[in-house]
Amino acid sequence: MVKPFYELNEKELLALAISSEEEDSKIYGSFAEKVRGEFPATAQLLDSMQEQESDHRRRLIDMFQSRFGNKIPLIRRQDVKGFVRRRPIWLNRTLTLPQIRREVQTKESETTRFYERAIERTTDPEIRKLLGDLVEIERKHFAKEDEARRRLFVLQVVQPGLAGLMDGSVSTLAPVFAAAFATRNSWDAFLVGIAASVGAGISMGFAEALSDDGVLSGRGQPLLRGAVCGLMTTLGGIGHTLPFLIPNFYMATWVAIVVVAIELAVIAWIRNHYMDTPLLSAIFQVVLGGVLVFLAGIAIGSAG
Repeated sequence: MVKPFYELNEKELLALAISSEEEDSKIYGSFAEKVRGEFPATAQLLDSMQEQESDHRRRLIDMFQSRFGNKIPLIRRQDVKGFVRRRPIWLNRTLTLPQIRREVQTKESETTRFYERAIERTTDPEIRKLLGDLVEIERKHFAKEDEARRRLFVLQVVQPGLAGLMDGSVSTLAPVFAAAFATRNSWDAFLVGIAASVGAGISMGFAEALSDDGVLSGRGQPLLRGAVCGLMTTLGGIGHTLPFLIPNFYMATWVAIVVVAIELAVIAWIRNHYMDTPLLSAIFQVVLGGVLVFLAGIAIGSAG
């Protein structure tokens, strides 16, 4: 069961900090081994960060033992609501150097935010001092402020917007084109497309808003993310729905197909530009999914 951050007591906060530092230390170590041969300077920096995380963990353990004894409960990031979902360590070997740098910046930003929030929830002066010292150390890890701001923009706006655009553009293809080929009537297809787009937008908006309160992850206000996700979902569906305002069914269908191609190209570009997905891979993934859903809609509609 995921526990809200504000319900954690001082003992649980320290336990969470210990497990988080241990996890980050292992991740930085895996990053360092991956780039050591080709980028030795980056590997050396990651080794240094790994050592610092291990030192933080030792200091936190010493503080925990002095306050609460030797039995440290296992509390991890995934047990607390608000953290960014981390990719498994074994997937880190597939990351490129720019992706590794962005992953590190995201982790450091989240850790700094966590310690800042934890200070607000503890009254023990020694614990507050330790957490404050760790905040200052974590802040020094940021090498490029503009890159950190860009990463936050990706977390707060691009990710929910892209998720919505992909869902709206792809998931509504089947009902729109199924209705089009089943009825051969542009207006009927338009009504189905509008209903599917608005319904998907509402559903995705609520899902995004309720998934993360943004306190620790830094992903922004839930209502803002939900609004961005919901609006982009609706926009993604409406894009290939509007052509069916053209009375001529065949002309409307061809225009809608062109719009679908443009939508998929835009999604592939966003994934490449902001999410560091190789362009050919992004195109293949998006186009393959879109084409399969598109063909499914036509097949279902034609069967009727």
